[in-house]
Amino acid sequence: MIFSGQAIRVEDSGEGLLHLQFDLQGESVNKFNLLLSRELGQALDAIESAAGVKGLLISSAKSAFMVGADVTEFGPVFAQGEEAIRKHLAANVRSFNRIEDLPFPTVVAIEGYALGGGLEICLACDFRIMSTTAKIGLPETKLGLVPGWGGTVRLPRLVGLDTAIEWIASAGEYKGEQALKAGVVDGVVAPDVLLPAALEVLKRAASGNLPYQQRREQKKAPLRHNDMEGLLAFESAKMFVGAQAGRNYPAPVSAIKAMQDGAKLGRDEAQVIEANTFIKLAQTSAAKNLVGLFLSDQFIGKKAKQWEKQSDKAVARAAVLGAGIMGGGIAYQSASRGVPIKMKDINQKGIDQGLAEAAKLLEKRVEKGKLTPAQMAETLNRIEPTLRYDGFANVDLVVEAVVENPKVKKAVLAEVEQHIDPSAILCSNTSTISIDTLAEGLTRPENFCGMHFFNPVHAMPLVEVIRGEKTSDRAVARTVAYANALGKKPVVVRNCPGFLVNRVLFPYFAGFSMLVRDGADFQAIDKVMERWGWPMGPAYLLDVVGLDTAVHAQGVMAEGFPERMVNTFNPAPDILFKAGRLGQKNGKGFYNYETDKKGKPNKVPTPETYELLSAHVAPRKEFGDEEIIARMIVPMATELARCLEEGVVASPAEADMALIYGLGFPPFRGGIFRWLDEQGISNFVALAKQYSDLGPLYQVTPGMLSLASEGKTYYQA
Repeated sequence: MIFSGQAIRVEDSGEGLLHLQFDLQGESVNKFNLLLSRELGQALDAIESAAGVKGLLISSAKSAFMVGADVTEFGPVFAQGEEAIRKHLAANVRSFNRIEDLPFPTVVAIEGYALGGGLEICLACDFRIMSTTAKIGLPETKLGLVPGWGGTVRLPRLVGLDTAIEWIASAGEYKGEQALKAGVVDGVVAPDVLLPAALEVLKRAASGNLPYQQRREQKKAPLRHNDMEGLLAFESAKMFVGAQAGRNYPAPVSAIKAMQDGAKLGRDEAQVIEANTFIKLAQTSAAKNLVGLFLSDQFIGKKAKQWEKQSDKAVARAAVLGAGIMGGGIAYQSASRGVPIKMKDINQKGIDQGLAEAAKLLEKRVEKGKLTPAQMAETLNRIEPTLRYDGFANVDLVVEAVVENPKVKKAVLAEVEQHIDPSAILCSNTSTISIDTLAEGLTRPENFCGMHFFNPVHAMPLVEVIRGEKTSDRAVARTVAYANALGKKPVVVRNCPGFLVNRVLFPYFAGFSMLVRDGADFQAIDKVMERWGWPMGPAYLLDVVGLDTAVHAQGVMAEGFPERMVNTFNPAPDILFKAGRLGQKNGKGFYNYETDKKGKPNKVPTPETYELLSAHVAPRKEFGDEEIIARMIVPMATELARCLEEGVVASPAEADMALIYGLGFPPFRGGIFRWLDEQGISNFVALAKQYSDLGPLYQVTPGMLSLASEGKTYYQA
């Protein structure tokens, strides 16, 4: 044994060849934490002092090579400022350079994942051999950062500017075939022959049959291109990527600029440019929030896995009641993830609509090359359309997705309960109706819970699993396990009107309606909120949701929370709905909608909306951006705080992720609670006080006042 630690061991494989293996003890995956980084330096000391070494093979003893940096260490390091961040980067930069400068060839065997720093150490090696089941990539820009251990330096010198810009700016993950075609890896082999193949490459390089010095020098030298080529490539890339990323996500363009500024420099000097870029970004609000979002995502994933472990069984067969668009979307999602599903409706028209929805989604995947026609047919075969309850005794879980009417839902749920096994779990996809109300007619209410999908099902990650008063842990666990199997992000919440996401959304809509009432232009509000980071403004969002749906849901919320959510005026959505404007579904809402060549609805402003609203709103008045933002976000923030204090949601992380995955809350802001922490709770309390005359939705909660008085934050608490 050349070296043995808690994360790394180096063994002599004979013939002068050494084998370094990553195996971080106590963790299911390898990641560059402080321990592993320190041991890598110590292992290299041992390797460099060993006699007669002719080559080094690097691999992992785990199923995945290296998932990247230990992101949990970022916050404490970033908080210490520039020098601490530079020191954090320098340890691995130095080690990777040492690997690249060894007086003998190096080969890395990549299995599972090699992401971020995991790929950066691979780039420092002379040859990269990858498993057919592995994926590699540089995801740092998703965290508001850039690769900091040589990625922006080595990748463009290895594969050229275009590929490097695409890989780094997109933060994508790539399979073996893609990586080989791009020139990032040198070979792709089956998992069972990965180590023998990598060892054979190392032997050939050590014997001089595979030259490696030239490619090594290429990675260490300035980029090979003339000034004009470089200028055109970099400037056009910055314009294109900047337009795609938007001004709130500076990391992708910063990565391109780092490559540009280091293009004429050697490796070591270019790495200084990279480090400076990383340090600058690490101290931005966007990076802090995106790193926090990543950690919150891991947190809710772990909670979902814990629930899944408690499940008495996996869902092998499912069913959905009510075909249509929503039922078809649920059926598609289940079938595409390998879980056979029955799709029942009361008439053939509904069945046809559900099958058409599933087929349409599958056809799009075939068109994009993500699915073969044979795979599409196989997926469709997992959907069993039916007008009867035949075979329902064999399903493990049923999702009811019929019309949003309590009487209809209660009747359907009571009926299906008679046809399923006593141990099966029954769920409702209701978006507003109380789970306790729907459970009233059931003989086994302990087996019933809410499973609220968001529309469109295939695109929206969140699933709210709603626990009623009589819902058992077993029902929650199996439902969460099914959501996990569908590739969704389940968050368990307690039953209340609107549950979590809709309960918080409607105060946001109320803030919008009050602004319009007071003379604000709804188009101006949309533009301000989209600049703030929302994918669409509130008027546009209401059109997408459907004004009929929004008005109905608002009535449910008003009944549930009359002290805060009853309208004391005639709100804009109600006015337009009564005029027959339903939103995108009938081409007329706040905006008119015209279908483009691809069949997508494009919004077009129309004077008719202003004419309909004119008799019910104040004369047109200009509002500043900050006032619009405050009046929109304060009601949402205070209602979310109430949900946390009432135990509707268990933690700030789950609440924030629910809004990001369910509503599209701006990710770079990290969620409502991270935004509140960043503003300072005391500052928010003062802001809300300015608008307290607007009503109870603008009143801060006791919990907020307590945090403000103690100088604490939500994530500290």
